Parts: sequence; C-alpha cells; structure tokens
Amino acid sequence: MIVYSASGLTARAQARELLALAVREVWGLSPLPDIARREGGKPFFPGREELHFNLSHSGDLALCALDRAPVGVDIQIVKAWRPGLPRRVCSAAELAWLDAQPQLWPAFTLLWTLKEAQAKESGRGLTTSIRDIRVPLPGPGPLEMDGLRFRTWTGPGWAAAVCGHSEPPEKIFEKSLDIPTV
Repeated sequence: MIVYSASGLTARAQARELLALAVREVWGLSPLPDIARREGGKPFFPGREELHFNLSHSGDLALCALDRAPVGVDIQIVKAWRPGLPRRVCSAAELAWLDAQPQLWPAFTLLWTLKEAQAKESGRGLTTSIRDIRVPLPGPGPLEMDGLRFRTWTGPGWAAAVCGHSEPPEKIFEKSLDIPTV
C-alpha cells in the first residue's frame, strides 16, 4: 500500500490529478485509466481490477491510496461539527474515548476519518448507520480490527486515515501538483 497527498487544491478535479500522478509513478500507467463505479459507488479501473485505489478530498487537501487489495482513505479538515453528531454516530466505547480527549473536534474528526476509510474500503460507503461501522480507537502506529489494517495521520487543521488489507505506510508521500495561479 502507498498513500499520496497534495495540498493547495483550488478545484475538486485536481484530486484526480493526484491519483493520475500516483498511478503513473507506482504502476507506470499513463494516461490515467478510465474509472467506473461499482454498485455501492466505489471507483475502480475496468479491465485492471487487480489494481485498487481510493481517493478523498476536503477543502484544499487530497489523499489517495493504491494497493493490490481493496483500500479506503479519508481526509477531513478539522472543524466544529454539529454538537449532537458524536452521540448519533459513535458507539459507547468511542464516546468514552472522545470524552477522554483534550479537544473534542480534532479527536472526533480523526475517528470520523477511520469510519469513512473503512466504509470506503468495503465498497458500501456510508449506506449503513455510521455508529455501526466498527473501527479501532485512534492510537499511534498501525491499528488492526476484524482482519483490516488502519493508520491515521494528523497535521495542522486536518486528520486522515487509511483502511485496507496490507500494512499501511508510516508516511504519506506529499506531492506538488502543478496548480495554476490566477
């Protein structure tokens, strides 16, 4: 598994440019193969189904993962969410973990990225109750649950997670996209 990131995006479509760069560097594919969507919405490359990828963007940030097994990623800008949201989407254990954190919204955002990455790995997306998406509580290093491997990252004002079957990398490859200035 390999994970790429980019910042400074000015348009959502630039997230796909990050995917194209990663696919070219890792698998030597150029141009980016056509992308289709499975029934649950998960993107894939028709005719190259042994190559798995996932893509996420939030604000001016993008994150993508490539692997030879199903993978899911999520990146989120840390913000104040609706006050009642944690109680609606978190299990009792997750709420107890949140209560023990020094800052609610960065911790909640990190937990949210784990849930969304797991939902995207499965291909179901957020079609079931978010409370029912089981993920390990955030912690240092790689995490495991139900045969899946997870890792989280944080930076100034953002949180990200990956979920898959392979060992998640410790570091994200930060890439610069050629973003025209106006």
